[in-house]
Amino acid sequence: MSGLDELTREELIALVVKQHETIEAQAGIIERQERRIAELDAIVQSQAERISQLEEEISKLSGPKARPVFVKANAPKKEKGSRKKRTQSFARKARVATEVVYHALDCCPECGRGLVGGTVKSKHQVTDIPVAPVEVVAHLLVERYCGVCGKRFTPDAGEVLSDVVVGKKSIGIFLMSLIAYLKITCRVPVSLIRQLLSTVYDLDISKGEICELLHEVARLGKDEYGSILERVRGSPVVHGDETGWREDGVNGYVWSFSTPQLRFFTYNHSRGSCVVKEVLSEEFEGTLVSDFYGAYNIYDGIKQRCWVHLLRDLKALAEKHAGSASVVEWVDAVRDVYHRARLTVKIDYTDTQRCKLRQLFESELLALAEPYLTAKNAPQRVLSQRMERFLGELFTFVQCPEVPSENNAAERAVRPTVIARKVSGGTRSARGSETNSILRSLFETWALQGGSTVEACRRMIIRANRKMLADSP
Repeated sequence: MSGLDELTREELIALVVKQHETIEAQAGIIERQERRIAELDAIVQSQAERISQLEEEISKLSGPKARPVFVKANAPKKEKGSRKKRTQSFARKARVATEVVYHALDCCPECGRGLVGGTVKSKHQVTDIPVAPVEVVAHLLVERYCGVCGKRFTPDAGEVLSDVVVGKKSIGIFLMSLIAYLKITCRVPVSLIRQLLSTVYDLDISKGEICELLHEVARLGKDEYGSILERVRGSPVVHGDETGWREDGVNGYVWSFSTPQLRFFTYNHSRGSCVVKEVLSEEFEGTLVSDFYGAYNIYDGIKQRCWVHLLRDLKALAEKHAGSASVVEWVDAVRDVYHRARLTVKIDYTDTQRCKLRQLFESELLALAEPYLTAKNAPQRVLSQRMERFLGELFTFVQCPEVPSENNAAERAVRPTVIARKVSGGTRSARGSETNSILRSLFETWALQGGSTVEACRRMIIRANRKMLADSP
């Protein structure tokens, strides 16, 4: 029994009343808790919305991390199209083996019986460079006696060694060529050339001797360097450009004058027109392709100014004033004139027709530029004045299709010099600048003409060495 049977009616009623009051009190507590939970849920939802709003505002205010001005912007990602089917295999082709090594088991791995004979099951060709000490050849000049003449004769050292070494040097011609190639084409510092020769060939050669060898190669290449200049002056089209270069800590410039088959470099402290006049001289009668730098104005012949430079400035103008419809439309109109002019290059027009087309495009461009020539506050004013000033030098390529409309050849020519400047910081003397100009002209010209530049340098040294011996008394 629960003990309730012993309670009186009044005690039972009082117990029921007490339990009822307890239940009502609990219900009130639960109700208040539910209201509090609802209030807290509302607060949490509100805070979540506020956090989301603040995160969005922060992302807008902070944006992407600012890129330093000296860091080049990332190239836009290009959509990958379907891969073009190859017409041939580009796997490494097998070379003629200089050594054949057979690998076979001498005995059976299971029973131990001796094995002989057999057939080749597979072949694996390995190409490697042997690590070997430098080759030192002692050339002995033997004196011999002639019994008829009664005289003793010894071979002339210059004649018998003209293909091996220059003068009384102990470094061979091929090694001289390799050092020049490493320095100019591969842009390897002198200290690393020394380290390479020591590591691979066990050849200890000082940095001073390496520098002297480079000067010697340049001295022997002066005639060919002059020949390159003469051929540049005789070319129908020459591209000109210049870039900064330091000599003994002093700022100067390396000038480049190039054609599809020639590269000529020269160093000068000046960036003035005197360099253009000195290099091209009065012998050059072709077309000079250049940017809009004023030093090239001294040339009185036919000129073509680089459209890539102009298009680059037009793009910058359109981006700066992207909100101005008139500026964007003007830039698009100038671009349209150029692109229509470019189409004429591939069409077979007569000379008379090309002359008229050139005049037509010049008139169109001038019409676009004229409204802004004197408008001081117009964004188009500067480029309009440039187009008006160089109008006669912007469409030479229309009348002469063999002349490119841009100066990319010169830009590509000076690019290795720019990289070399970043690696070395420049040269330390006038002799070093001259050596750099001569060797760079020779090696880049040889590279354009194809073949091994090291072998071309070796042949040049041999020719110069033989000529020097022939001219000596």
